[in-house]
Amino acid sequence: MKDLIAVDRIERRIYLIRGQKVMLDRDLANLYGVETGALNRAVKRNAIRFPDDFMFQLEVSEWDNLKCQTGSSRWGGDRRALPHAFTEQGVAMLSSVLHSKRAALVNIAIMRAFVRLRELVSTHKELASKLSDLERRIEGHDEHIQSLFEAIHQLMDPPEKPKKKIGFVTGN
Repeated sequence: MKDLIAVDRIERRIYLIRGQKVMLDRDLANLYGVETGALNRAVKRNAIRFPDDFMFQLEVSEWDNLKCQTGSSRWGGDRRALPHAFTEQGVAMLSSVLHSKRAALVNIAIMRAFVRLRELVSTHKELASKLSDLERRIEGHDEHIQSLFEAIHQLMDPPEKPKKKIGFVTGN
């Protein structure tokens, strides 16, 4: 039961909405093995545990955009309400609302997925920073390299032979 859910399966269900990494209620319910309605009822019964920075309901435009990004027009079936999005803290709070062994193990896997994504983003930022530093350091070198090539080409060209003078040469 240790590898209940693969971390990469969870990572594919983490979306960036309103500048936050979130998971949708339907995906969480699927991972926990409960119906979406049951998950949302448990959250509603414990509303004080889910402030706006832990959970929010998607707007129509956000939901439409997310469906377009995933390439599914009927994602979520015939829902009456827009889905809820849970931040990392909201997902962690779900473990205090859902009281099953599966919920605890799934939460551990989800937390690991969020940590892994954070590490990947951190690595990406470090790499981007190093690349920018390298670009800044070699920025002026292009002109110097070009002038070196020009000097080398001039040295490689055979010297021009002096032209013979046309006309009379006087002894003076």
